[in-house]
Amino acid sequence: MTSEVVSIRLLDREYTVGCEPGERDSLQAAAKLLDGKMREIRGNNRMAALDRVAVLAALNLAHDLQQMRDELATRDRELERTLNTLHRRLDDLFDAPAR
Repeated sequence: MTSEVVSIRLLDREYTVGCEPGERDSLQAAAKLLDGKMREIRGNNRMAALDRVAVLAALNLAHDLQQMRDELATRDRELERTLNTLHRRLDDLFDAPAR
């Protein structure tokens, strides 16, 4: 597959990046999310160094992602326990002597 060229804007600066066909919308949504986070961090301080703003935004987004992964792992463990309990109950029902 060939890369598709996409222009994104972050803090009023334009960047050209490549992405796989069909991923354009997702990349643009990610860029919008990052731009919003960078603007939130920069606030009214227009003199804030772009690299510092970008690193702090990336750190915030990475932290959010890690929290979501942790929550998902917790839900997966709970679901696995529930399914195992249900499986044991079904096994007990089928293994019970017929009356």
